[in-house]
Amino acid sequence: MIEALEWALLEGEQALLVKGDLRRARERFDRAYREALQQGDAYAMARAALGLSGMWAHEHRTAAAAAMVRVRQRNALALLDADTSLSLRLRIRLAAEDDYLSGGHDAILALAAQARAADDPVALAEALHLAHNCVLGPGRGGQRRELARELIGVASRTGRRADLLIGLLWHAVDLLMEADPHAERGLGELRAAMEGEENQAIAYVLRAIDVMLSTRGGRFEQAEQRAAACHELGEATGDNDATGWYVCQLAAIRWFQGRIGEMVPVLTGLLDSPDLPTVDDSPYAGLAVAAAADGDRRLAEGMLARLRGSVLAGGPRTSTWLMSMYAIVEAADLLGDAELAARAAELLGPYAELPVMTSPGIACFGSVRHSLGVAAITTGDLDRAIGHLRGAVHDNLALGHWPAVTLSRSRLAQALALRDGPRDEEARRQRALAAQEARALDMELPRYAAGRVGCRLAGQQWRVELGGRSVLVDHSVGMQHLAVLVANPGREIPAADLAAGSPDPAPMPVQQVLDGPAGRAYRRRLAQLDAEIDELEANHQRGQAQARRDERDWLVAELASATGLGGRARGFAGSEERARTAVGKAIRRAVERIAIADPVIGEELRATVRTGSRCTYDPG
Repeated sequence: MIEALEWALLEGEQALLVKGDLRRARERFDRAYREALQQGDAYAMARAALGLSGMWAHEHRTAAAAAMVRVRQRNALALLDADTSLSLRLRIRLAAEDDYLSGGHDAILALAAQARAADDPVALAEALHLAHNCVLGPGRGGQRRELARELIGVASRTGRRADLLIGLLWHAVDLLMEADPHAERGLGELRAAMEGEENQAIAYVLRAIDVMLSTRGGRFEQAEQRAAACHELGEATGDNDATGWYVCQLAAIRWFQGRIGEMVPVLTGLLDSPDLPTVDDSPYAGLAVAAAADGDRRLAEGMLARLRGSVLAGGPRTSTWLMSMYAIVEAADLLGDAELAARAAELLGPYAELPVMTSPGIACFGSVRHSLGVAAITTGDLDRAIGHLRGAVHDNLALGHWPAVTLSRSRLAQALALRDGPRDEEARRQRALAAQEARALDMELPRYAAGRVGCRLAGQQWRVELGGRSVLVDHSVGMQHLAVLVANPGREIPAADLAAGSPDPAPMPVQQVLDGPAGRAYRRRLAQLDAEIDELEANHQRGQAQARRDERDWLVAELASATGLGGRARGFAGSEERARTAVGKAIRRAVERIAIADPVIGEELRATVRTGSRCTYDPG
């Protein structure tokens, strides 16, 4: 029986440290623990309980499995002499699990110092590796690099190949997460060390990094094939991250393809998975942006509400925190939530130099500056947005992340167009470059709001808006015509219908208005206003709701004045030529007044408003 127990322990250690077969290792250590408990062998119990922890921190995700392993380790620890190496190793593992779940690292670093002082290389190697697990969040790159370097050095004393492989893995991951230009060299050194006998657990992480690199290179088909193969290896290895990583990789691919809305069902299903790490809230953030892109505002806002007490509350910065913040910023932009965008930017600010990457390099979304730029667009700070997005383009070029370069260029074009007008030369150049890159990568770029003029009543004046620009203009017949055109972009409306929509008391030959395009345009706008008022009131945005009511009241009055007794439409005098001339002059005068107040908006209207027998506003 004793030989069988020792054999089970050796098989478990071989599976864990040599083969990297996490599933087989758990099975062997579980059998060994039960046998050791039956025999009353405290030392064997401790070896088995320690081995049950696995290779990484927080391998046991369900409450039942985690509690079972913890109880076994505590029971074994109570039976050991406190001065033994095995006792120290068990205390290291218990401390690391506690620190990982709490977002701390003090306890595990203190025990690493104790192992260092005791000159216990095996205990120190395990402490350094687990401490690295506990500091994977942003802002701790220097600390991680020191831990990895020391682990590589200590590995020469432990006699365990796994310690060297883990040290080299963490070294390569650290370079990736800090956007170090030598990251490829670190990966190359690890691949060379893996030659000969493969460690499945380490190979699985390397395959995941390969998926990320394919995505960064814009090789989406290859990335998707690699992700599927990587998932199969993770399942075979027994890594509980297999499903979560696979969904994350697919979400990254779909995001850059412009198809993130397709991920709503998959991400919704992932929320119920017991294999998700307790500290990982990124699936909620991912579902928020996917739902927002898919037009499901309620689901998106529900997911964001869940994050306000964790990711957005200034809590621990986990390895998925930057990815969550990226998704939150994009969701805030899609929902028009400037307050949320401002809060996210405040939290992201200290990490502007970093790439948005989830450890150990399974997905990368490009520079943090991109998120800061998008947040600034959402809040209307266009100068800041342009500065961040210029930096994002540069950073993403340095990363070799071509899809992220394309998205940042597209956002930069948006910010420039919002600030300087859609006809701005640099805005058009950046937009053209982004479109060219998107075609080459088979990406579908989102249609960012960058150049559509808005026109609404504000008391006795009209507020004309373009991006972050806004100007007030006195009411006039020309402004009235212009408001109808702007409310119906791309639609041609006869000048006679526009003219007949204005009060004209003279008895003249009748041209039916309200059954024509202008009348239908008025009614469509009324329906839009009703919906907007309901939504704004539901969101307690009373000031904006009142502005919409003012415009609605004006439109109702206009419709009433355009009809005679019995609801008959008022007529317009004269020929189409007279209408063309009168309407054209009125609109041009209105545009000139706008241009005096804001030349950028005026230039945009001159380029997009066409008058004649049929008038239109075509922002392109």
